[in-house]
Amino acid sequence: MEPAAIGARLASSVVSPLIKKLFLSEGPGAGLVDKPIRVSALISFRGEKRTLSDKDLHAIAEELVRRAAQSTGVEDVLPTFEKRAVANAVADSLRVMGTLDMEDVQAVRLGHLGLSRRLRSQSRPATLGLSSDAVTLHASVLDTACLHILNFFTQRSTFVPRTLVEQSRSIEELTLKIDSLIARAPSPADGPFEDRYAGYIAAKHGKLSIFGLDLSGAPETWRLDAAYLSLDAAGEATSTGPVLLSADHVLAGRNRVLLRGVAGSGKTTLVQWLAVSAGQKAPDERLLYLYGLVPFVLPLRTLTRGGATLPAPHEFLSAVDCPIAALQPPGWFDRVLRAGRGLMLIDGIDEIPEDDRNDARRWLRELISVYPANRWLVTSRPSAVQEHWLVNEEFAELDLAPMSRDNIAEFVERWHKAAGISDQYANELLRAIRAKQDLGRLATNPLMCGLICALHQDRRGYLPEGRKEIYDAALSMLLFRRDRERGVYKSGSIYISEAHHIQLIQKLAYWMIRNGRSEMDRGDAVDLLGQALPMMPKVDEQGTAEEIYRYLLVRSGLLREPSADSMDFIHRTFQDYLGAKAAVEGLDFDFLIANAHLDQWEDVIRMAVAHARPTERTRLLTGLIRRDDVSRHGMNRLHLLAAACLEHATELDPAVRMEVQQRAAALIPPRSADQSRALTEVGPVVLDLLPGPREAATGDTPLVPEEVSPEEQLIADEAYFTVLTATRIATDAAITVLARYRGHRDPRVRTELVRAWSRFDTDLYGREVVAHVSEESIYFPVSNLRELRALHDFGGRSRIKVSGEFTTADFVNSCRSDPLTHLWVDAGMGGTWGWLHNFPHLRSLTIETPLPHIDVSSLAQVLSLRTIRVPEGTAAVGMDRLPPSMEVVRELPPA
Repeated sequence: MEPAAIGARLASSVVSPLIKKLFLSEGPGAGLVDKPIRVSALISFRGEKRTLSDKDLHAIAEELVRRAAQSTGVEDVLPTFEKRAVANAVADSLRVMGTLDMEDVQAVRLGHLGLSRRLRSQSRPATLGLSSDAVTLHASVLDTACLHILNFFTQRSTFVPRTLVEQSRSIEELTLKIDSLIARAPSPADGPFEDRYAGYIAAKHGKLSIFGLDLSGAPETWRLDAAYLSLDAAGEATSTGPVLLSADHVLAGRNRVLLRGVAGSGKTTLVQWLAVSAGQKAPDERLLYLYGLVPFVLPLRTLTRGGATLPAPHEFLSAVDCPIAALQPPGWFDRVLRAGRGLMLIDGIDEIPEDDRNDARRWLRELISVYPANRWLVTSRPSAVQEHWLVNEEFAELDLAPMSRDNIAEFVERWHKAAGISDQYANELLRAIRAKQDLGRLATNPLMCGLICALHQDRRGYLPEGRKEIYDAALSMLLFRRDRERGVYKSGSIYISEAHHIQLIQKLAYWMIRNGRSEMDRGDAVDLLGQALPMMPKVDEQGTAEEIYRYLLVRSGLLREPSADSMDFIHRTFQDYLGAKAAVEGLDFDFLIANAHLDQWEDVIRMAVAHARPTERTRLLTGLIRRDDVSRHGMNRLHLLAAACLEHATELDPAVRMEVQQRAAALIPPRSADQSRALTEVGPVVLDLLPGPREAATGDTPLVPEEVSPEEQLIADEAYFTVLTATRIATDAAITVLARYRGHRDPRVRTELVRAWSRFDTDLYGREVVAHVSEESIYFPVSNLRELRALHDFGGRSRIKVSGEFTTADFVNSCRSDPLTHLWVDAGMGGTWGWLHNFPHLRSLTIETPLPHIDVSSLAQVLSLRTIRVPEGTAAVGMDRLPPSMEVVRELPPA
């Protein structure tokens, strides 16, 4: 029997009236008492004037146990005599309160679990002879009773000393949190299945495939908890810039999120991380908001396999081939979703055909209308859905940010550690990534960063340049060199050359692209290979189509079977790359052009330009920019797509290149997040097209939103989205563009400029941009010691946000003390906060933490401090020790 599900399901409305009977009512004048009193003096069943008899005490205990048994289903598990024995044990434990040598203040400080343990330890004989289930019931009921006992103490009029005001608030908040967690506890009937389901989620999603890792002799998969790298997600811009938060907290303060990210940016990995974290019995404190939620991982490409309709809730598990789907208790999914315990992880809107996405949105709307209280995460590539696609369903829209320099360094170090490779290779690779701008830009998402690590190790430090060259090298590594160097081939076994291997796999890829699929039926794959084999006699003579299919699946490193009846690529990027190669070899240019307006074809078109010969590139690009059979919006997308293809066109007619650039230039400056994303995909070539700020947006006076005219707002929007575009491209060439905006008045522009510091060379970007940005009402983030020291050299700043890991000594020694008036830190930097007295003018401290409480008592030493900000829902412990001049605010300022 699950301990968390027993006893603890007693809601506050049931327990409070029963608990009050245990204590004496206050008499007239009791409110004048100004000091704590003994717990034993409050008891109503002790002493000569008791108002509660022993029989009454037993009746209360029986009622508590009966309510617990009814609410959890234990009533049918424990026999009547054992429930009566549990009630007697609860009464004996409550009776111990009459002998406690402690004050009500001490009891509150002890906490409800501590008090419960004290009562149980002093009444231990009461549970002798009880079964383990009965002992668990006794402990859980007593835990809940003690929570309400302490709540009763804090509400008495005699409980007024200032030292206990905050404890009272904490207990009230704890009561609400307990009631919230109670609602997430499964019933005993569902508990065993949910335990088994959590085990399935951990096994299926608790590991990652890391490209090339197995070449070193390390396992081909990486444990998720060791591999997961927390990236950032950016939300819609506010008056002070975009909201930026850790990606694994996108659902911490909101229930519905549409998360966009480019191919390989980590969307699916995030889905895995959230699912596995929710299933843990003891999650990391930072992910406590997921506790008790039941994850449903719903990859849309799997749900729509073979043209299947999107499933109803009772079909969720069977639709993703969960082997224990048939074991779910009747009505389980409905109980979970009606209780708001569902964590709905819907992955890959972009991986279903564009014509089917409105059907997917209707399916989602219907689910939300029936089960609104759950948490929903929907992922997609950026171009697959327009802005505000789910705004009517109250979804917040966030974008996965590119990996920062620090993220890349951490990923490279982890990869080499997992592969058992010396730090020398990791350090050499990091130097190469920072020295070669094109390589550095490619490494900003986990997929490409993993490929680059594998290729660097496989080629003994030599790295190809450019996306196509990296894919070519990766295919050679995965398809051919891996087996050759591991000595896999034996006499008599199937042997397929690298060229034939690629030819066969690209036919599968192109079939999937032409048919709008991300998965392929196994039978269709075998049939397609059967049609191709007669044209390859050297392969055909080695085995049947079924045998060749099995060989490709096992040996390629690119294919996998998500179910017994289907096949897909390990990543959509490889499917697009190989499909594009097949299209070019088949001279399917008209077909490519005709489908280029569909977002699923964007990467295929770009890779087709890379594969094509010069005359074929001219045909493709002119076909894109001269199409006139699409809407204005579609035409703009095609022009930007053509511009994005230029980086892959190593040889091209100069007139065609100029025409493509001119068409793209007409869409600049960007005026929306969608336009900014599209320009970012164009790559570094767009930097030459981005303009400087218009004069109306520069000057000495900051823009105040309520005083901005529509024309000024338009100019400010253009500046912000231009800066956003350049910071996401993040090559040194972008610094020239961004430096033009360093005198801008708009706080969104200035916030984005300083926030991008970690993506560029610290010294160069600091000198050219950060040193010149006005500090009016914005925080300057520092992610490492070099940035903090650079700010020191610039004269310091009044507002600093610590976004990296620092020791307090590092911060004190490297930050100018006089200018600092506002500081934003993570709670992990504190513990005790006395070190802040080194900053004599510090007036405002923001403490960011996902934890439910934080001790602020040591801030009493920081005499200059006036405002302490903590997140909403976080209790500030020790407020009673702060001077009256300090105010605690439960709200973070704009980022």
